[in-house]
Amino acid sequence: MSVTAFLVVLLSFYLTVGSVHSQGSPHDSFIIQYLERRLSQMEERMNQCEQKTVGVTQKTYDLSSEIRGYLSTLNVVRSEVQSEMDSMSSRVDRVERELEYLENKIPTQTDIEMEETLLEQQIKAAELDLLKKKAKIKVEKDCSIGLSHIKSLKIVKKAGDSYGSWFKDPSQGSAKVYLLSGISNNTLLEYDSLHSFIESNTTTPVKVLQLPFPWIGTGQLVYNGFLYYHKADTPNQILKVDLLNGTVVDSTLVPGAGRLPVYSLNPNTYLDVAVDELGLWVIHADPEYGGNLVITKLDKGSLAVEYTWDTKCRSRDAEGAFLICGTLYVVYNTRYGGRSTIQCLYDIHDIIHSDESPVMFFPKRYTSHSSIHYHPGDKQLYAWDDGYQTIYQVETRRNDQVTKE
Repeated sequence: MSVTAFLVVLLSFYLTVGSVHSQGSPHDSFIIQYLERRLSQMEERMNQCEQKTVGVTQKTYDLSSEIRGYLSTLNVVRSEVQSEMDSMSSRVDRVERELEYLENKIPTQTDIEMEETLLEQQIKAAELDLLKKKAKIKVEKDCSIGLSHIKSLKIVKKAGDSYGSWFKDPSQGSAKVYLLSGISNNTLLEYDSLHSFIESNTTTPVKVLQLPFPWIGTGQLVYNGFLYYHKADTPNQILKVDLLNGTVVDSTLVPGAGRLPVYSLNPNTYLDVAVDELGLWVIHADPEYGGNLVITKLDKGSLAVEYTWDTKCRSRDAEGAFLICGTLYVVYNTRYGGRSTIQCLYDIHDIIHSDESPVMFFPKRYTSHSSIHYHPGDKQLYAWDDGYQTIYQVETRRNDQVTKE
C-alpha cells in the first residue's frame, strides 16, 4: 500500500471515528482510543519504513556507480594487457627469427678449427715482426754502453718558474739551447749556445717562438730542429713542430698513455719525450700495469710507434727518467725534496738488470727535479731544479763492464 492510499484510509477512519465518538457509549469511546493509538503506531512505522527505503535506494545507486567505475578500470587494464600480449608476441617472433638466423650463421667445427689456425699464424707473424723490429733497433746502431755513475754537478743559471725544462738539441752540429718555463704555455725560448743563455737577460731572450698550440707538463724536447711536446687539453697527443716556421708537421697518439702522471712527484707531466743514441722515445705510466713505466720507441720522422716495452719500474715516488743506449734509468726522490737516486732501470737488450745494479746517487744536493734530459753527444743531463738550470756530467761504460761492478 502506498503512503497516499494509507492517508486516504486513515482520513476515512478519522471521519468514521469522529462520527461514532459523537454518538457512541463510553465502551465505544475506549475502543476508538485504542484504535487511534494503533493507527498512530502504524503511521510511525510507515514513516520509518519509508526512510529505510530511501537509504537502501541511495546505497544501491552508490554501489552501482562504484561497480561502473570498476568495470571502466577493468576495461583499461584489459586493453593494456592485450597490448602487452601483442608486443610480447611480436618480440617472440623476432627472437625466433634471430635465433634461426644465428643458427644458420654458426660456423661448423671445421670452420672454427680453420679460424683458430689462421689466428695462431697471425699471432706468430706479429710476434716475429716485433722481434724483427727489436732486432733492427739493436743492429742499426751498435749501442752497448750504460751509465756508470753521475760524477759532477754544475748550476748554470736561475731563470723561470719552479717547474720547467731546458735542453740542447742533441742533433749533430747543433749548439742551440731551449727553455720552456712553467707547466703549461705556448712560448719557447731559443738561445744560440749555452754561453749566450748564461750571459743573456731572461727578459730579452735571443729568440721567442710562439707555438701553434700550448704544451702541458715538462716532458718537451727539441731534436733535429723539431720540437716534440704533449699538446695541452689532450690525454696522449704528441705534436711535432718545425721551429723554422712554427707549424705542426706531424702528430701521434701514444697508446695507453694519459691516464696517470708519468712521475708521481711531477703530477702535471703525463708524457715525457726523451732521446738517446738510438733515437726518439716517449715515457709514460700505465695503470693497467700497476702504474709502472712504459717506454715507446718512435720513428723521429713519422712518429710511428716502432715498439713498446712494459717495465717493472714504478711511477710512485719518481721525479724523472732518461735513456742511455736503450736503457731506462728512473730517478726517485721524496715529495719534500731530498737526494735524488736511481733505483730502477730497464734495458731493452736484456743485458743490464735492475736487481743486479746498485743504487746510484746524484751529487750531494738536497732538492727535486721537474725535468731531466739526456744529451747523448755531451754525455750530460740537463735538469730543472726548482727554477735552477743544472747540468750533471755522467760517466758511461760498456755494458759488460757495468754488469761486472
